Amino acid sequence: MEQIGVWVAPAFIGLILAFGLLKRVPVFDAFVSGAREGLRSCVSILPPLIGLMMGITMLNASGALDIFSSFLSPVAHALGLPAEVLPLALIKPISGSGSTAILSQIFTAYGPDSWIGRVASVMSASTETTFYCIAVYYGAVGVKKLRHTVPASLLADLSACIASGLAVSVFFHQGG
Repeated sequence: MEQIGVWVAPAFIGLILAFGLLKRVPVFDAFVSGAREGLRSCVSILPPLIGLMMGITMLNASGALDIFSSFLSPVAHALGLPAEVLPLALIKPISGSGSTAILSQIFTAYGPDSWIGRVASVMSASTETTFYCIAVYYGAVGVKKLRHTVPASLLADLSACIASGLAVSVFFHQGG
């Protein structure tokens, strides 16, 4: 089975080349044009990404994330969520890599099969890196007015966070 995987990418590339040649598309020119557009997109989204990374670093280094998490702890408890997952809930809309680091810390401290670990897993899988996606995709196409995008996306993330505790409690008969 491992040997099949070695041939998937070359076969796919070969199919694309064959299709392009059959359709009489200048394959190399199309590739160069696509690469040029990809590079332009990378350059256009770089400033928002740098701003996001700097903001996340400042949030972690200042201790604001811990303070905000401890402030929201009673709310989390009322919603049936362990307070230990609050840093994950707060960072996930901003940074995928930052939330992965927090998820790893939760697994190390509590274990992936604990109630806290399972809630964190479900929360991580069911929420989105909202601000990252908005910065990348809206930045790539030049959208300036976000209108309802941010509130609707954050409401969806909040709903997923709340539902993660409920889902783990129902499906695994675990709870805080």
